[in-house]
Amino acid sequence: MKKIIVIGSGFSSISVASYLAKEGHEVAVYEKNSTPGGRARQFKKDGFTFDIGPSWYWMPGVFDSYFGDFGKKVSEYYTLEKLDPGYEVYFDKQESIKIGDTLEKIYVAFEKEEAGSSIPLKRFIKKAEDNYNIAIKDLVYRPGISPLELVTPATVKKVGYFLSTIKREVMKEFNNPRLAQILQFPVLFLGAKPSQTPAFYNFMNFADFGLGTWHPDKGMYSVVEGMVRLAKGLGVEFHTNQTVEKILVEEGKAVGIVANQEIINADIVISGADYHHSESLLESKYRAYSEKYWDKKTFAPSSLLFFIGLDKKVKNVSHHTLFFDVDFDAHAADIYDNPKWPESPLFYGNFPSMTDSSMAPEGKEACFLLIPIAPGLEDTPEMREKYFNIIIDRLEHLTDQSVRDAILFSESFCVNDFVEEYNSYKGNAYGMANTLLQTAFLRPKLKSKKVKDLYFTGQLTVPGPGVPPSLISGKIVANLVSPPTTK
Repeated sequence: MKKIIVIGSGFSSISVASYLAKEGHEVAVYEKNSTPGGRARQFKKDGFTFDIGPSWYWMPGVFDSYFGDFGKKVSEYYTLEKLDPGYEVYFDKQESIKIGDTLEKIYVAFEKEEAGSSIPLKRFIKKAEDNYNIAIKDLVYRPGISPLELVTPATVKKVGYFLSTIKREVMKEFNNPRLAQILQFPVLFLGAKPSQTPAFYNFMNFADFGLGTWHPDKGMYSVVEGMVRLAKGLGVEFHTNQTVEKILVEEGKAVGIVANQEIINADIVISGADYHHSESLLESKYRAYSEKYWDKKTFAPSSLLFFIGLDKKVKNVSHHTLFFDVDFDAHAADIYDNPKWPESPLFYGNFPSMTDSSMAPEGKEACFLLIPIAPGLEDTPEMREKYFNIIIDRLEHLTDQSVRDAILFSESFCVNDFVEEYNSYKGNAYGMANTLLQTAFLRPKLKSKKVKDLYFTGQLTVPGPGVPPSLISGKIVANLVSPPTTK
């Protein structure tokens, strides 16, 4: 049995802690904030509840597999509801497309937009399903040690999908710009532009259309609570309000941490905190990656978020609503090509109380609005207010209703908060993008190259950004630290 310290308590950290505790190790998690969950936290005010972090529940099979590894079922920890529609996309005033909860409904929606479009969509989704089965059942569970991990009988047949891009493959099949944007949308969860994301990642389209969008009762934080309950049942200890100031190394081996100025010894240290920040806890000679390395990498966007309590129910929106009434490519360029505040931002609206009455007082609505922005931008109160007004005006115009006069309160969260709350590199919202040159073995390593018994997990390493990949990242690291035994 080893004494293991895990830094941070996001999805990957809780995952790795649970797997290692299952193997009989003594595991303690140290979290700087007052509640576990990392970026998946909740904000509550005046009877309203908001998920600050992830708000989309995709790939339910990954969660089933995770809890199944411990002989448990998701239903023992939280209740799921499949959303219908999964989401809605606005392109102009009162002109939207709803993505239903079955492929049949989605085919009908595509046909309504463009006659005959369901035929290429069926081909596209079949390819996406094939890639999903290859990726989720095999590739994503590999540790990113060697490029040979990507070479399998199945992937050899798909080599073209690694060399092409999502955008290229979508545009081969769909001329309608609205349908093309909907099909490019899911890869935004991977943190990169569709034109920079390998076409193999179209498996996200199957995650979207084929598997659907779900809502956990009482919000995404109920997933965190379920995972923490499972972890504690396995013996994992959680220590909150603990700022880790240093990773201790002796003779090239990790031997513990300094948290709140107290030395805590361990046999193994694993960090699920932001990778760049984690390395800053080491003396410079023990860091595997330079500042120049990090500066050259493509990071997922940051976000400007607003949490708004409304004194009425809203209309003409769905639980998840995307506002794509402006130029998709221009906004993407403002994030990746020439980073600046977007001139005309796309934005996302989440209205969870439409589905879940626990998220807002009766007769009122919880409204969460998000604008993706480039990481590292100057974040000022004036800029937040400017963009709040821009998207409230657009929300009112596109959905043909008054919203501003029903606002009870509004709280914001942006680049500075991501840095302060999560030690996030340049305030990125969810890790390093999965571009071709930042995939699998080309991502920062799970195991330190310079310090023995030091490991990393989470969205900046393998397999990549998102909640399901974070659960998987924790399992991969646990297997590297302590290969599972059959009991």
